Amino acid sequence: MRRTIRETLLSVRDVLFTAGPFIVLALVLLAGAYYLLKPAPPKRVVLATGSEQGAYAAFGKRYQEELKRYGIDVVLRTTPGSRENLRLLRDPKENVQIAFVQGGSSESLRNDNEEEKLPLISLGSVFYEPVWLYYRIDAAKKVSRDGVLVDLAQMRGMRVNVGARGSGIPGVMSRLLHANLMERDDIVRSNLDLTPSVVALLNGEIDVLALVSAPEAPMVQMLLQTPGIRLFEFTQAEAYARRYRFLNLVTLPRGVVDLSRRVPPQDMPLIAATCSLVAREDLHPALVQLFVQAAARIHSGAGWISRAGEFPTAANTEFPLARDAERYYRSGPPMLQRYLPFWLANLIDRMWVALFSIIVVLIPVARLVPPLYNYRIRWRIFRWYRDLRQIEEELARDQVPVEELRDRLHRLDAKAERISVPLAYTDELYMLRSAIALVRDRLDGPRPAR
Repeated sequence: MRRTIRETLLSVRDVLFTAGPFIVLALVLLAGAYYLLKPAPPKRVVLATGSEQGAYAAFGKRYQEELKRYGIDVVLRTTPGSRENLRLLRDPKENVQIAFVQGGSSESLRNDNEEEKLPLISLGSVFYEPVWLYYRIDAAKKVSRDGVLVDLAQMRGMRVNVGARGSGIPGVMSRLLHANLMERDDIVRSNLDLTPSVVALLNGEIDVLALVSAPEAPMVQMLLQTPGIRLFEFTQAEAYARRYRFLNLVTLPRGVVDLSRRVPPQDMPLIAATCSLVAREDLHPALVQLFVQAAARIHSGAGWISRAGEFPTAANTEFPLARDAERYYRSGPPMLQRYLPFWLANLIDRMWVALFSIIVVLIPVARLVPPLYNYRIRWRIFRWYRDLRQIEEELARDQVPVEELRDRLHRLDAKAERISVPLAYTDELYMLRSAIALVRDRLDGPRPAR
């Protein structure tokens, strides 16, 4: 048993010594490909959201929980809104990789110096952001007997909060006012943040509050049910949607807020931008996949103004769609991720081209392994033929005492007995020992006469 184990271990050792250089070469190539391709995503990513009480912040926390399952730490950065988010994304000095961006926000930045800005990509549209114009009924009664505003032009002279600077709301409101032939000075503008503006509206310090937010925002839902506050109905919503490509016609269904109280009392047409996930072009592809898949879990359900499965979508994006996001919208998550853990599926998905290339290189090189193994085993036997032939030549010259040659032959035979080779090479070992026996017979036989 010991001899069998010893021979097995020697065979394994021979295989390792022979194939070792090729294994090391393969590992070096794999390590180089891993270093260059960087298939593993970074463990930390910064997501720019919006105001603390807004929908962006609420959704940001859900993305944080989703990616935490994969060991990714999503750091949420509070900002005034979309315009500031775009500025942070495009600034090389800032450490923001991905952000929520309201449709139409990019148009206000196109006059900036593009040469100093980082290129951006879209991960798709994730939800609607209606334009919510809340106004005080007592203020509306000054221009309308029933306290209902039907035209934006009726807001002339009113105190209107058009959103915080750095958000996307001022840009939208400027376009809406311009479409109604109104100038900036036709209203008393203010730029309060979300929470202070709601407090100001409830206290009568402003007459109209403009919001561009998803219905999930707590302030949006609270104001819809606040006595004395009414939501402006965009009766010309279709015209706005056709005039501005980033706006869509949506409907707030009757009773969707509160069925028992029939809030709102009738279907209300609204105009809405679409919020997109926008990222820097150098965002790791694995993170693109994770965010798009998280978006599908977070935003695919039915909402107040969107149907189930409507989001996320590749439509209504103002930036080029990321390649991995496009692949997801076309064919769903990668097949390997359906059966393997994410880290392994991602590794194979990112490395398969490199793996294929390495295999193509190693296949012809690997053909050298069997000949080298064969040479290594046979060399263990054949190297003793040199000593055997030297003994035979010295015997023929008759210049060395026979006893000395016999002693050397005995030592050579002892070494041959200790040679261990795989069974496939045993015949060559026996040939060596037969040759030793042949020379021994010549040593023991009669010497030729001179």
